[in-house]
Amino acid sequence: MTATASAAIEVAGLARRFGERVAVAGLDFEVRPGELFGLVGPDGAGKTTTLRMLAGVLRPSAGDARVDGVSVARDPEAVKPHLAYMSQRFGLYSDLTVAENLDFYADLFRVPRAERSARLDRLYGFSGLGPFRDRLAGQLSGGMKQKLGLSCALVHEPRVLLLDEPTFGVDPVSRRDLWRIVHEMVGRGVTAVVSTAYLDEAERFDRLALLHLGRLLDVATPRALQAAFVGELIEVRVADTRRGRAVAEVVPGVRRAHLFGDALHVTVDSAAQAAAPLASALAAAGHEVLELSPLPPSLEDVFLARIAGALEGPEAARPPAFTTRSTP
Repeated sequence: MTATASAAIEVAGLARRFGERVAVAGLDFEVRPGELFGLVGPDGAGKTTTLRMLAGVLRPSAGDARVDGVSVARDPEAVKPHLAYMSQRFGLYSDLTVAENLDFYADLFRVPRAERSARLDRLYGFSGLGPFRDRLAGQLSGGMKQKLGLSCALVHEPRVLLLDEPTFGVDPVSRRDLWRIVHEMVGRGVTAVVSTAYLDEAERFDRLALLHLGRLLDVATPRALQAAFVGELIEVRVADTRRGRAVAEVVPGVRRAHLFGDALHVTVDSAAQAAAPLASALAAAGHEVLELSPLPPSLEDVFLARIAGALEGPEAARPPAFTTRSTP
């Protein structure tokens, strides 16, 4: 694989097997310098495995990736000084204070003493951890632990930042703070690759790779993915959405219907032409139609459509396990 000057990360045919199970199946994409790039997909999509290979902690079964020009397949140890990798369970020491954890990672990454004080002050400043320097890491909240983990990962000022679902289980305020830190680092020229199963976070990325069952479905901007949605969307509210879905799926002009919270999102060829037959079919089946209106597709609608179009057989019918939550 030939290095490209315009790419901070190049991935070519990257694959990983665990016995007979294919976790990642031949990924190809590039991440540009200073880009906030997302690995987005449901649980089991291969996001964590991909990040572990990019970080040089898991060898590919096939293919390769270059991080800052260094091959993860041929020289994984040489990749590590170029990046910071924050796993889902970052290695904080619960019996050390916030300050002691940061000092430990500064020693680990050989941060020069002359630069350390200013660097730590900056990390305390944008993480908000300054008032908690003397608190044991084990006594921090989940969100504060994540912010400390991210600060420890950033202490050596890496050029590439790899974050594996950093906001999983984090409260809304800490989640906002984490994204603020990430955006600030990207603003300084750091290349960030962040995995998430939270679809409301997907719109934050400059570009994203949509993954499912270890396969790459698309790489594009969030807006381009939404613009490429085939068909039109109708939101339907009935008392029994599961029964209503079964009715909607067989109405002429309906491409697919899926549950979306307490509503149905029905993809049709034409909303203007399908609305009346859809309402009639639901009413004939005994459903009171509480709402039926067109709406623009969300990224979740786009992802479900792409997954349905990419798969065949039993996998096509199995709903992906995306993580959902309310946006703060």
